[in-house]
Amino acid sequence: MADLKPGDQAPDFETVNDSEQRVSLRDLRGKRVVLYFYPKDDTPGCTQQACGFRDSYAQIEASNAVVLGVSPDNVKAHQRFKSKYDLPFPLLVDADHKIAEAYGVWREKSMYGRKYMGILRSHFVIDEQGKIADVQYNVKPKDSPVLSIKSLG
Repeated sequence: MADLKPGDQAPDFETVNDSEQRVSLRDLRGKRVVLYFYPKDDTPGCTQQACGFRDSYAQIEASNAVVLGVSPDNVKAHQRFKSKYDLPFPLLVDADHKIAEAYGVWREKSMYGRKYMGILRSHFVIDEQGKIADVQYNVKPKDSPVLSIKSLG
């Protein structure tokens, strides 16, 4: 699958969040969405990225945008992570990695010579009409919130 790029229609999805509520991208039309993908709850890089979005959340909301974090973790793991770091935005469950696959971020990775499939840390800024306004693949945890805000203008 080719990487998504600005101007592409953002793939729609439906899943549940950390409160076990249904979330669909289509239901967020009219708002901008910062959709960020991270490998695992409560790990150093993922915590840095999530806390960066937490600390910038008021600025993001002022731009008519919402933040959605996505990982393969389950509801309970998301609840613990969200509570531990006081995250003000929903964390979405992607246990079957279908959302990650649709966005092209479920990829082969390598650690200590071992190859495995996992999330490529990335984010997408989606406009009010559901089109991708900005995409950052393989983004550094500390840069993801900063680049998202820059894209929101």
